[in-house]
Amino acid sequence: MGSSIPPEDSGAGVASAEPPPADEPGDPASGLLVPAETPPRRRRGRRRKVLIWTASITAGVVALAAVGVFLVYRHLNGNIQQRDVSGLLGSQPVDLHPQAENILIIGSDSRFGLRGSYGKNLVTDQSDTTMIMHIAANRQWAEVMSIPRDSYVSIPACKMGNGQMSAAQTFKINEAFALGNLDGNNTALGVACTLKTVEQDTGIYIDHFVVVNFTGFQNMVSALGGVQECNTQPINDPLSGLKLAAGRHLLTPKQALAYVRARYTLGDGSDLDRIARQQAFMSSLVQRVQSKLLNPVAIYKFLDAATKSLTIDTKLGGATGLYNLASSLRNLPSNKVAFFTLPTYPRSEVVPTDTANVLWNQPQDSQIFRSFRNDVPASKSLFATGASAGASAGASATASASTPASPPATAVTPSPDVSSSGAQGSSGIASSGTASSGTAAGSATASPQPTVTPSLPIPSARTANQNICTG
Repeated sequence: MGSSIPPEDSGAGVASAEPPPADEPGDPASGLLVPAETPPRRRRGRRRKVLIWTASITAGVVALAAVGVFLVYRHLNGNIQQRDVSGLLGSQPVDLHPQAENILIIGSDSRFGLRGSYGKNLVTDQSDTTMIMHIAANRQWAEVMSIPRDSYVSIPACKMGNGQMSAAQTFKINEAFALGNLDGNNTALGVACTLKTVEQDTGIYIDHFVVVNFTGFQNMVSALGGVQECNTQPINDPLSGLKLAAGRHLLTPKQALAYVRARYTLGDGSDLDRIARQQAFMSSLVQRVQSKLLNPVAIYKFLDAATKSLTIDTKLGGATGLYNLASSLRNLPSNKVAFFTLPTYPRSEVVPTDTANVLWNQPQDSQIFRSFRNDVPASKSLFATGASAGASAGASATASASTPASPPATAVTPSPDVSSSGAQGSSGIASSGTASSGTAAGSATASPQPTVTPSLPIPSARTANQNICTG
């Protein structure tokens, strides 16, 4: 009566507990608490935050990568020396195929930093290696022609380091680089004189040049962890200290430099034999680089060492130009890149007292030069690729192109390409007809699709996938 105490729960559905919180509703069947569903608006907010954070992190990574790439590019580009020699060349041959590339490659034989291991008392840099790389306009094949350093050629007047002009002369081709470097070791002047000589004596328009200094060579090999080499005979060269048993070797940087530099105690001691070793070593080097493409540290170290040893022309465009050139050759099969040495014969067969130098075979070499000008392969292994549509009426070979030329009967043997006004050297070398853009109308109006030269017998040609170990 009048009691304020509530009655006991009789099980008639009267709740004995407070209702659960709004965000933790009770299970009507069990009375247990269960998580509430997140409202749609809150779910969208969480997703938005995740997306924002993901985008921010991705943008940060991309920005850091871009900065890294830029810094690497700037570093590598800064390593490369660039020189403009256009004002030192004078008249140049007509460029019959502007989409093709002819690149003059010079191996600068500077001994700076090598402690005199490979030469002493040098007063100037030398060029021990001279090559012309022809890259076809269609980027389907390429050839690398080595010009022996002992080639006795006509060297035009060149500007020297003392500001004076040298006299035109006939001498071995590597003298051109030395002339420009006299009195100042000016690489640009040495390159300009070599380029003028090559263009005058071959009639080939040179688009670009690359000078590789041997001082950076060892670092390139070191970055790759060595380069493979195979020799069938033991090597013991006391001048460089190179000692190798017969067989396969992974050359150390010091051994690699000695291998490509040594001459007198390896093989037959000739420059031609050394050229063959250098070409084979280049093939092995390329394959070694390809095997390291998935190793960014090794590739960066290699590029760092390589760019530090390069001097190129300003038209090539620094690291960007080199990258673009390499990219254009990305799909070029290695068996469509051929290396060969320009055929020569001893100058002693013309001048008995000269037992050191060589002369270029004619007319064979003039036909090789013509093939470079006409963007047609000179080596037989590549001819099927490059001849294609244009090899019709002009594709018949002369008999003299099928066999090595014999020594000339007289001191001067005219080249089939020499114009009536072409200069003749007293060395027995006829300079080919160099047509400059401002010369006779016959040169200026050359056909844009010249006669195709047939494949030439170059038995020493090897493709880029034939390294030292595979022949």
